[in-house]
Amino acid sequence: MQIKLLLSDLLKHNIRCDDGIDHGPVVNPWMHPPLHRILGFISRPSNLRLEREVWRLDQVKRLSEQEVYVKGPCSISDDQTLERFPTLMNANVFNRNGQKLGLIADFFFELKNGNIEYYLVCRTNPLIPGTSRWRLSIPQICDKQPGSISCDIDTLEDLPIHKASLKEEILSKSRKWKMQFQDLTYNASDRLEGWIDDQISENINESFDDSSEIPNDQDFYDDWIDKLDIDSSEEFNRMDKQQRKKGLTSEKDPDPWI
Repeated sequence: MQIKLLLSDLLKHNIRCDDGIDHGPVVNPWMHPPLHRILGFISRPSNLRLEREVWRLDQVKRLSEQEVYVKGPCSISDDQTLERFPTLMNANVFNRNGQKLGLIADFFFELKNGNIEYYLVCRTNPLIPGTSRWRLSIPQICDKQPGSISCDIDTLEDLPIHKASLKEEILSKSRKWKMQFQDLTYNASDRLEGWIDDQISENINESFDDSSEIPNDQDFYDDWIDKLDIDSSEEFNRMDKQQRKKGLTSEKDPDPWI
C-alpha cells in the first residue's frame, strides 16, 4: 500500500529508531529537485546542539500519528552544510512573464519512492497560519533554478486551490456573485430588447391591418358620383312630370330650363 502525504504532515512527527531512541522532530526534507523527488529528511535531536541527523527514505519502516520509525544509523551533519543542499522549499514562483506569484510552501509525495506529485504555492509567507494554498502540478513547471521556479501560468487563479483562507473565500465568493449578477443583467437586457422588438412588430402589423380598411380616394369619389347621378336623374324625371301636368312643356320646348 502506497502512503501519500504532505511534507507539512511529516514535519509534525518525531524520529524514533529501532533502539527506541527519540531523535527529535523532522525539520527539513532532503530533496533532489531535478527529478522532483525526496531522498530523505533531516531531524533535530536537540535544541541546544547545532548538529543535525540525516535519514534516507528507505530507512522508514512505519509511520504512526506522531512518530516515524526508522531502522539503521543516521548521518551527522550541521546547518551550514545542509543549507548547501539543493531544495525547492520556499523557492520563488514566477509566471511566464517573469512576475513573482508566490512561494513553494509544501508538496505532496509518496513515502515509499519519494516521488513528488504536486507542489503547494502560497501568495505570502508560508509561516503565516491560515494562508491560501494553490496546487502546482509538475507539467506546469517550465524551468527551475536554485531558489526559483518558472511556470506556464499567468496568475495563481489559473491553478486549482487546495486550501483557501478566509480572505480568499470572500474574494472568490464576491467574484462568483459578480459574474452571476452580470449574467442576470445580460439576460434581463436581452429579454427587454426582445420584448420591445416584439411590441414594435405588433404595432406595425396592426397599423397595416387598419390601413387596409380605409377606402381608396378614387373609389370613394366614383361611388359619390354614381350616387349623385342616380339622385339627379330621379329629380329631373319628377320635375318633368310635374311640368307636363301643368302644360308648361311642349314638343317645341322639351326642356323648359334652357
